[in-house]
Amino acid sequence: MSLDPLLLEILACPCPQHAPLRQDTLAGAPVLVCTACNLAFPVRDDIPVMLLDEASPFPEAAAPATS
Repeated sequence: MSLDPLLLEILACPCPQHAPLRQDTLAGAPVLVCTACNLAFPVRDDIPVMLLDEASPFPEAAAPATS
């Protein structure tokens, strides 16, 4: 999956923090992960589904390390 960088720049998590998103995969499927609440939003047919009801927790072990 490769979303348009401009689209990724304007998308934000619908949680109260409205944090930026990063691209990743979960169980082999493309997702956008909130950098604040760590929820993974599915991407279906290259369309991000930005609904809290559709999101699932992104496993901590799979999250990238921050320094």
